[in-house]
Amino acid sequence: MDGTREHQPPVNHQGSLSSHGNETTGDERTLIRLGRHPVSRLAMSLVLGGALVLAFPPYDLWFLAVLAPAGLTLLTRRQPVKHAALSGFMLGLGFFVPLLYWTGLEVGPIPWLVLAIVQALFFVPLGIVSTLLQRLPGWPLWIACAWIAIEAVRGRVPYGGLTWGNLAFSQADGSFAGLAALGGTPLVSFGVALCGSLLAWTVLAATARTRLVAAGAAVVVALAGLAVHPPEPNGPTTTVASVQGNAPTLGMDFNSRARAVTDNHVEATEQLARDVEAGAAKQPDLVIWPENAPDRNPFRDEATRDAIDRAAQRVDAPILVSAIIPTADEQNVENTSILWDPVDGPGQSYVKRHPMPFGEYIPFRGIAEMITDAVQRQPRDHVGGDEVGVFDTDAGTVGVAICFEVGFGHLVRDTVLDGGQLIAVQTNNAHFLDSPMTEQHLSQSRLRAIEHGRTVVVSALTGVSAVIGPDGEINQRTDIFTQDVLVGDVQLSDEMTVATLVGEWPEWILVAVALGALGACGVWFRAGRSGRREPAVAGESTASPETGSADTESPEPVTAGLS
Repeated sequence: MDGTREHQPPVNHQGSLSSHGNETTGDERTLIRLGRHPVSRLAMSLVLGGALVLAFPPYDLWFLAVLAPAGLTLLTRRQPVKHAALSGFMLGLGFFVPLLYWTGLEVGPIPWLVLAIVQALFFVPLGIVSTLLQRLPGWPLWIACAWIAIEAVRGRVPYGGLTWGNLAFSQADGSFAGLAALGGTPLVSFGVALCGSLLAWTVLAATARTRLVAAGAAVVVALAGLAVHPPEPNGPTTTVASVQGNAPTLGMDFNSRARAVTDNHVEATEQLARDVEAGAAKQPDLVIWPENAPDRNPFRDEATRDAIDRAAQRVDAPILVSAIIPTADEQNVENTSILWDPVDGPGQSYVKRHPMPFGEYIPFRGIAEMITDAVQRQPRDHVGGDEVGVFDTDAGTVGVAICFEVGFGHLVRDTVLDGGQLIAVQTNNAHFLDSPMTEQHLSQSRLRAIEHGRTVVVSALTGVSAVIGPDGEINQRTDIFTQDVLVGDVQLSDEMTVATLVGEWPEWILVAVALGALGACGVWFRAGRSGRREPAVAGESTASPETGSADTESPEPVTAGLS
């Protein structure tokens, strides 16, 4: 008898959370056969990736997000490692290619496709561990932890990582969103992934009773976030205005006309002042302009400086502006938020801590220039700051995140820990035209509001600007590509959510659990290989997977794939 079949780990005859055993259900045998057919396997992986795209804005079918972890679990069930790796990669391609297409609108398809492929490669180890971890009892939990481990790595490497496409950011309107107040966005992603793996268990379970347990567990996880709410704000109320001045042109040349963008924001702010005088708007305590609203350096360009001074004096409130300021040596630039007082002019400032690679600075510039001439449109690199973005104002203490920084949890958390009672997000989405990028970016701000129990005021150059409550609900918003001003009463808060207090610990715990489960899987595999060699010593069998004698129809082809 073949050695691979003879020495299996003990079988859980309930078929619930068992490791690979000798018995399979009819559904499982069908899945294994489908998984061995390359065309069907790759096609289903691509479909799963596409379904995950639909979970994100602007489609907002958030419940579809659970299909990706569920489907990948089923597709990799008892498959060789190379098949599982390819399934993960194809799911990643089906997801990231359409999700990130906006990155190529101005620079062409090559940078977009390279970025999508790099991000899809992170799903290769996800596919591999998905098949390996199904050997262990309790595998739905371990697989969910593995999703968080991959997101943790992807959000940090290379060049500081990319969080776009994390499962959590599809859930601003979903039932999982409340989990952000307990463990941040990693816990939201974990809830989605665990619900998905439990759904896979429902399909694979051998008995009706086990299926009922699996389905019930999935429902409980899916609804858990509804029972969690951030603490109610406990501070005074202040009035904040978000100015969306719009740009004369879209794309990377949004500021090609000297001071046109600045003039638009001055015009909108002066109109706000007239509305206040007429009683049509409330006097703001703070005005927020978006990223790059001053399209010239206000410290060098006298006309720009005078224009901002005039706007601040006219509205009689400090303006939080964001401008590109050259470094002292003039070799690079800094994306800088500046609190502009109507009397004293520019004062407190914050330099963006996390410039985005290839967007704000070019790693390996010489190589990048050979790929696309769009590199020439970013002649100087953005340099990151090292101070937390917090401004002390008469309107309260304001934490600031500039554009993509809102996607990185530790950057936003730092502003709250340093006293931020309100979070301001300054962004310029003009580069990305009318793509879904804007709505997807807004969903990240909504999750941060829930995570920290803070009102988030988004000021976007061309839209969408918004006032988001601590519960993640959008209280006010603008249309895209319009000039508009939002004025709202905002209650400040000093309360701390559990997520704010514990920081990245939930994420690291989930990563540690995933690594521990993978280590246990390695012990299982070594024990299995040792067991298969014993018959050869006794003279009972000389078969081994390494010599290619494993039965290709065995429901345990994973060992052959590992050899």
